[in-house]
Amino acid sequence: MGRTFASLKYFNYRVWFFSALVANTGLWMQRIAQNWLVLADLTNNNQFWVGLVTALQFLPTIFLMPLGGSLADRVDKRKLLILTQLAQLLLGVGLGLLVLFNLASIAWVCVFALLLGAVASIDNPPRLVFITELVPARYLPNAVGLNSMSFNLARLVGPGLAGLLIAEIGTGWVFMLTGAVFLVTMSALFILRADEYYPTGLAGKKPEKKVSTLQGIMDGVRYVNRRGDLMIIFFVVGLTSMLAMNTPLTTANMSRAVFGQNAGQFGAVGSIVAIGSFSGAVVSARVTKQPRVRAVVWACLGLGIATGLSAIAPTFIAYCVTVVPIGFFMVLALTSANTGIQMSVGPEVRGRVVSLYQTVLQGVTPLGSLLIGWVSQACGARWGTALGAFAAFLAVGVSYILGRSMWNLEIHYRIRHPFEVEILGPLEHHEVHAAGRGNDGTGTGTGAGHGDGAGMDTSRGSGQGGPDDAARPHPDDGSGGAASRS
Repeated sequence: MGRTFASLKYFNYRVWFFSALVANTGLWMQRIAQNWLVLADLTNNNQFWVGLVTALQFLPTIFLMPLGGSLADRVDKRKLLILTQLAQLLLGVGLGLLVLFNLASIAWVCVFALLLGAVASIDNPPRLVFITELVPARYLPNAVGLNSMSFNLARLVGPGLAGLLIAEIGTGWVFMLTGAVFLVTMSALFILRADEYYPTGLAGKKPEKKVSTLQGIMDGVRYVNRRGDLMIIFFVVGLTSMLAMNTPLTTANMSRAVFGQNAGQFGAVGSIVAIGSFSGAVVSARVTKQPRVRAVVWACLGLGIATGLSAIAPTFIAYCVTVVPIGFFMVLALTSANTGIQMSVGPEVRGRVVSLYQTVLQGVTPLGSLLIGWVSQACGARWGTALGAFAAFLAVGVSYILGRSMWNLEIHYRIRHPFEVEILGPLEHHEVHAAGRGNDGTGTGTGAGHGDGAGMDTSRGSGQGGPDDAARPHPDDGSGGAASRS
């Protein structure tokens, strides 16, 4: 099997991949149906209400995502996921019944959005961490990339399919259908082979002292706070997620309010975004080395440029062209961040760290949705979209300033032909320093473990990870270096 699909040779991951593909397709159909229900059926194209419903769906993330991470580190992830799939099935069918019996209102949609967000907040951390038990550690970058590919392939199919089904059978039946697809994921969880799970590194270790759930969450917060590299990833991804990655909302506003498109064309825009997203996922799946923080920052810079172009697109066709790179850079940034974080922390804290990352990633969405909705309603959808470009540029600028202050980050470039950009971070500084020592005869081999970006930088002070530390295990994370061989 080729490098891109290497993880699919493992039965458990193969089952999980294809079941997640079906479930993710249903998830995207549900999002499109929800936005269309609010825009076209319950209001007269009121963009603020769409923003409010989206905000309510992500609001529970702030309070419940850390709880989901703590549970992921404590309980059987498979059993926890079965319960969350069942809850999402019931909620999807429940909302569909309300629509079919003409009982749906903005108030009911808000309630269901809040409940769906609460369940998703508990579901997300164990779902992400569960991948580490389905493949050997060296295949984790590929598995995470394929997981992103599954999500974005569903994003390619789901919105367009939702638009067609809304036009043919109505919004209510689309909700019923999307609720039923969670049966696929539940079935997959029951047929996974228990004897083919892969140890996460906790086997044989002395059990940790029992602590309360709140104490466990605070331990995770303190761990992240000690890692400067993680803090930069959290900041960059959080700011861009809030205002630049809210594509379901911005594409709805642009398609309906600026270009006056119908349900089918609105759904097609989501599928066009997914063309870029799928391409980004394919590129990510082919990566064999652990991502570095600079990969996240560069991807966010590309996202800012693409978002700015989409905000000033003169025609609907031009707008559709600009959303392709938006999807590409968005997935490239998120997959690099997710893989780097998962591979740089030990299994005993991985669930909590991932949940804190997801809390930042999704928890800012309510504020972003309200802000985008308000600006779009007051100033126009183009300005609501342009906010994302401003946010991405701000995130890149601040990360550069922090990199210079913490790690002596340098960027050298040449504009004239041939164009060239060189980035010197702590890893490169350490290699130069080690080479100099070797030439002076004062020591050799110091930089041997650093050539692939998987070694530990020791040229700086302790307590703050360098910008490449998210690409490798930290000395105090208990991972024993297993991830560094991935």
